[in-house]
Amino acid sequence: MTDSSVERTPLSPTSRSALTRAKERGATDRAELDAILDTGMLCHLGVVLHGSPVVIPTIYGRDGDTLYLHGSTGAGNLRAAMTGEVSIAVTQVDGLVYARAAMHFSMNYRSAVIHARPVELTDEAERVRALRIIVEHSAPGAWDAVRSPNKKEMAATMVLALDLTEASVKIRTGDPRDDAADIDAGGVWAGVLPLRQVWDAPISSADLEAGIEVPEHVLARCTETATAR
Repeated sequence: MTDSSVERTPLSPTSRSALTRAKERGATDRAELDAILDTGMLCHLGVVLHGSPVVIPTIYGRDGDTLYLHGSTGAGNLRAAMTGEVSIAVTQVDGLVYARAAMHFSMNYRSAVIHARPVELTDEAERVRALRIIVEHSAPGAWDAVRSPNKKEMAATMVLALDLTEASVKIRTGDPRDDAADIDAGGVWAGVLPLRQVWDAPISSADLEAGIEVPEHVLARCTETATAR
């Protein structure tokens, strides 16, 4: 999740990334994109596989303006991703918006959509570094505490890098947008039911030997909210 000290340019919409509806919810500050990616846990990778669109949930990691993905070398979706452009979506849901009219129900959210052409990493040091970024994104402190990937595991793993240059951010906050007539009519509750995601207490593996305590980097996660803003 590190960023270069070089000043980063704002997000510039392209024909694919420009918002077509609710344009006022769009954000061009790259810090908003970084925040959505850094607090997210899962992205959805869209590829064309055997002539049909397929969307695959997967974990990821970000370093500056690069997003990293990994998977099995035998995974058809990753091989398909290497044949052309892909789309990646990350969404944080912050609350359910209750309106006075059914058509105005909504959600408060932060979302990012990225368009890119993946590049497969072949340099071993770069591959290991990218895998570390992916692991540390979801489990900070874990990489140094566990066994590193061996040659067999590395040979069976494909690591992809995607540039974050072409991306869009859309954010909704606040109350329902009810029609004046529905507000004046009264009698129906309207508002926001906030949503936050929290970590529960760690559960040790059933085959864990006696005497091994939950490490500090795991306990630290318990005090965080995964989608806090």
